[in-house]
Amino acid sequence: MAIKRRTAILVALGIVAAVVVALWKPTVLIYGMQSAGLYAAIAIPMGLVLGIVHIVNLAHGEFMMVAAYASYFACTASGMDPLLAVLPAAAVTAGFGLLVYKLTIRRALKSPELNQLILTFGLAITFSQGVNLLFSSQTRKISLEYVSASLTIGELSFGVWPFVFVFVAGAMAYGLKLFLTRTTTGKAALAVGQNPRGAAIVGIDVDRTYGLVFALATALIGGMGALFLTRSAIFPGVGGPFTMKSFSLVAMAGIGNIPGILGASVLLGLSEALMRAFRGLRGWADIIFFVLIMAVILGRSIKGRKS
Repeated sequence: MAIKRRTAILVALGIVAAVVVALWKPTVLIYGMQSAGLYAAIAIPMGLVLGIVHIVNLAHGEFMMVAAYASYFACTASGMDPLLAVLPAAAVTAGFGLLVYKLTIRRALKSPELNQLILTFGLAITFSQGVNLLFSSQTRKISLEYVSASLTIGELSFGVWPFVFVFVAGAMAYGLKLFLTRTTTGKAALAVGQNPRGAAIVGIDVDRTYGLVFALATALIGGMGALFLTRSAIFPGVGGPFTMKSFSLVAMAGIGNIPGILGASVLLGLSEALMRAFRGLRGWADIIFFVLIMAVILGRSIKGRKS
């Protein structure tokens, strides 16, 4: 009930904020929703891992960065469009994620949470510095004509391609809901996430389920790496900020609350767009998620004291 209530609150706040902003400054709504779609599509896989495997993956953004680099070199070498690389990138990253899980993550699942954080932080540093040593810190980007497509409504003109991330985030959330509630593997994953010991007693292979969930999450973030390449330039440190934003969104929504991530992403996207709408406040837009996460933590601590 608490998760449903939190989801309803986040969705309601997102809708109210969107309506108010749309009436006041439509461009803020447009760019805010575009950013929200990108943030949600990247954060949802982290929410899946945290909700079922119960580990905070601080290398989350670096998995996307590695997939983006792999897609970049595959596309530039073959002339392939990054959109065609989404599924291959997802498949390769899933295998890479499963390998990382078996070699490292599984060995730390019963360790203290601090050890888990240090491990995944170490993976993040290894990935980013490895890419930096191999390919330098040079920024790389693929120019695509369709990415610059725009739409004009009255005096309002804006790019339309970033809305693809809104669609992807919605499809990802709905697809995971179907997977977790309609498939045998998904139901087993939910059971493991809720009670690993009880799931093991009834015959579910907990370690295998953890590996599959981690591989699925890395597949999703790997596909996002190829799709991210259509929108932005890439460099070794590009994944770090998205790890932090994803963590803040998952924390705001609550563990395992994938629909809540959508509402939290709308709040974050609109907040950043609103800050950038004012010249004197643009520099603060990139840290607004810290303000939101601190507000959530303080709110929960105050609520906990009252109860």
